[in-house]
Amino acid sequence: MRDIRVYHVDAFTTEKFGGNTAGVVPDADTLSEVEMQSIAKELNLPETVFILPSNNEEIDYKVRYFTPTEEVNFCGHATVGLTWLLATEFSLAEEKEGIVLETNIGRVPVVWHKENGKVINVEMTQVTPKTQDINIDMEELSQLIGVHTESIDLTYPIKLANTGVWHLLVPIKDQIDIDNAVPDLTALGKHNKEHKISTTHLYTFTNLQEYELYTRDFAPGIGIPEDPVTGAANGALAGFLYLEGIIPQGEITYLTIAQGNAIGRPGTLYVTVIPNESEPVIKVAGAATVTIRGILTI
Repeated sequence: MRDIRVYHVDAFTTEKFGGNTAGVVPDADTLSEVEMQSIAKELNLPETVFILPSNNEEIDYKVRYFTPTEEVNFCGHATVGLTWLLATEFSLAEEKEGIVLETNIGRVPVVWHKENGKVINVEMTQVTPKTQDINIDMEELSQLIGVHTESIDLTYPIKLANTGVWHLLVPIKDQIDIDNAVPDLTALGKHNKEHKISTTHLYTFTNLQEYELYTRDFAPGIGIPEDPVTGAANGALAGFLYLEGIIPQGEITYLTIAQGNAIGRPGTLYVTVIPNESEPVIKVAGAATVTIRGILTI
């Protein structure tokens, strides 16, 4: 038998039991892919990230992300969780300003920001965003996501966006409509798998006070009924807003995004969009807190 260190880290929050929980396994070099998937299934969190050594001098760690049912190429909240853990619990922030991770979709640099010598958040630079058209009937979409057709805000285009994995972005007229959404998870999961979509991401700009955007995310196709606070999807959303000209393309944009309120796990993401013609730089930042430190025996 082997004892494996396992952590639960709540990402995109400073409050325990808020935000989105990631499983973090820091010593994954002895684990097979089957064991990683089994551990992710056992932890039953939206994602569990496994940290592996790298032979590349330019890479600090290789990482792999698993939902309870499958491996995914990238996960934002797990990236925040693992780098927060390394910076604080493992004291890496005392040695360097950040690290570079190797993921299935390429390199993801992460830096940590400090105040008075204390880490206050971590910030990842996601891969270059891209978008893709999708043809979908509005009545079908409304049934899939569980909102009235008239609640979908056709001021904005409905598209797929990607900063690592594909997300279906659905503009909604009001936060209350997002909170009241009751998706058909079986049908939505089937639809997303057919179109190779990781998550369906609802968003709105309207009737918000402290935030620029409010979002909610469903991912039944990859084994996650609802993802509380989603770093990858909100990064892709920011890239989409830039590429569509919905936010300025001539100046840096700062977005504060709220998610998780509808299921009692509120979190906050701080997204920076830096113009660069058709390849903007998307940075997603957030705090985290460690809630569980344990040993899993396999």
